[in-house]
This record gives sequence, structure tokens and C-alpha cells, in this order.
Amino acid sequence: MSFFSGIRTENMPGPICGDPCRCLCEKVCLQTNKVFDACLKQQHLEDITVTLTDFDPPAPTAPLTFISGQTSTTESITFTSVTINRLADRPNFARVSVTALIPLEIVYIDANDVEGTAKGYITVDESVILFVPQPSMVPVKIEPVGSAIVPHAVFTSDTEILLDCCLLLIIKVVAEVEILVPSYGYCNIPPCQDATEDVCAGFFELPLFPISQPTPIVTATTI
Repeated sequence: MSFFSGIRTENMPGPICGDPCRCLCEKVCLQTNKVFDACLKQQHLEDITVTLTDFDPPAPTAPLTFISGQTSTTESITFTSVTINRLADRPNFARVSVTALIPLEIVYIDANDVEGTAKGYITVDESVILFVPQPSMVPVKIEPVGSAIVPHAVFTSDTEILLDCCLLLIIKVVAEVEILVPSYGYCNIPPCQDATEDVCAGFFELPLFPISQPTPIVTATTI
């Protein structure tokens, strides 16, 4: 079984049927990143020269032929610089200027038909208008999320490549906060469907999550 197969209970994630307030049992304080604002920028970059490093396998035999390219799976997009300039005529709004560093992984074939990979980086400058909360003890951060695909590229030397890139970049205004949310209690996690032999029955008798029993709230009634 899983969350979405087998018998479902009220303590599993999924669509709400009926009264959404049914079975609410507590208010929970969660420490998480709250997203105050975000925007998406999609663009096509052309004729970008990228210097490649970290060839795997090392020392490929030239000439190299481009096969494909995309955002690196081992590195994330980062902002190397962020500037926030508040707008005098729009309270809580600011011009957010960033320089995004996008890591790429390039796949190629060398002269001996040996496939390899190499890493490279491109930088993109963006300036957008976003909602930015007023200063507080908990700092607001500007974070990126995105991906890039290289549909076409040509090697101009053994270590340089001229490429076109399709970039999708999300710029978010976030802060780590403690937020109070209503809760249905802990999630009921069912056993996996492929379990064929229960050899550990009786070993795990403790509850999956810690149990808290807050003092009941007594509400005074008026006669």
C-alpha cells in the first residue's frame, strides 16, 4: 500500500471530501521558509561563450562534438550578488537586482567516439520588481530556482563552446519563520505494498512520531 493505493484513512494526504474542519485536532508551530513573493523569467540566450572544465574522462581527443547540455545535477543555481532598492512610491516593494550563476553539464563525443562530460557556467543579470517585507530580526533572503537546456552548441576550441541556452529562472523572496497552522495530527503511513514477509513483527512497538498530550482547554459556559 501507499498514500494513494489500498485503503485510505482520514490521516493520509490527498483530496478533502466533505467538511475540511472535520478531524482538526491541534494548532502546530512549523519552522519553514515562507515565500513572500516570487516571479518566473523565461528567456532564450544566444551565442554565449562558455569555458569548460572538469572533463570526464580527462584529456579527451580533439575535435569534440556537442551532444547535449543542461543544468548540472550536482550544483544548484546561485546568486553571486543581490541588490534590493526599495521603491519610494510603492511601500513594501523593491527593485531586486541579481546576478545568477547557472552551472551547466555538457555531454560530448571526442574524436575517438568516446562520450564524456564537462562543466561550465554562464552568468545572467536580472532586475525585477518584487514584494519585500520591511526589515526584521529574521532576515529576508532572495533565492533562485531554475533550470537550463542547451539545444545547440559548437566547440570553438578544446575547452570553449559557443552555445544557445533556454533558461527558466524563478526569483523568490523568502524568510525562515515559525508559522502556526491547523493540523489533522500525524500522518498515517501504511506499509509498503511489496512487503512479503513480516520477519520483524514485535520489534518496533514504539509509535512512529512522538505523542504530545496538551492540557485540554476548558471553556467557561454562561448560564
